[in-house]
Amino acid sequence: MKVRIHVSLKPGVLDPQGRAVHHALEGLGFDGVEDVRIGRLVELEVADGTSDEALERMCETLLANTVIENYRIEKAD
Repeated sequence: MKVRIHVSLKPGVLDPQGRAVHHALEGLGFDGVEDVRIGRLVELEVADGTSDEALERMCETLLANTVIENYRIEKAD
């Protein structure tokens, strides 16, 4: 089973990489971009019987820093 973990910074957490991309887009002449937030996507191939609880533990133990990041688990069809 394919699983995608979307990890993003929590609202209010400073995103220097997002600010740099925003500044670069403005410098390249792209108007109308109001904000940029950078996240990451982790794709896993797991056994079909892998429980939701195991996926949650993976995220909270290693894949996301839950102090400053949110995550969302998406099971691919």
